[in-house]
Amino acid sequence: MIKNSFLLLACFLLSGCLFTVNSEGRVLSTAWEEADVSRLQPGKSDTEWVRTTFGEPVSRLNYADGTQIWKYRNRSEKDMEVGLFLVFSVDIEQERVETLSIEFDQSVVINYWIEHDRF
Repeated sequence: MIKNSFLLLACFLLSGCLFTVNSEGRVLSTAWEEADVSRLQPGKSDTEWVRTTFGEPVSRLNYADGTQIWKYRNRSEKDMEVGLFLVFSVDIEQERVETLSIEFDQSVVINYWIEHDRF
């Protein structure tokens, strides 16, 4: 009973002691915007339109059947400082990478998707 009381008291005391001191985000590189992605039309958009809209891809994958996948990346970083009991603080950095992959067959978009990675 006494152990449970101490555990309950410790949880109560610690529950309000974490706080965010500072939070800041910044864009490291941007190759595409959501508005541009929404304009992609499978079966209609072609390599020239994609190159004009998004620029040169970060990488290209060529397959034996003639299809290609072009990849574009957006990178951002978020820094957050978290404090505990006003005694010490910890800096937390998180990098986010979003990869837009566009698949072509005979120079026409047949599919696209976005992958989200966090480090």
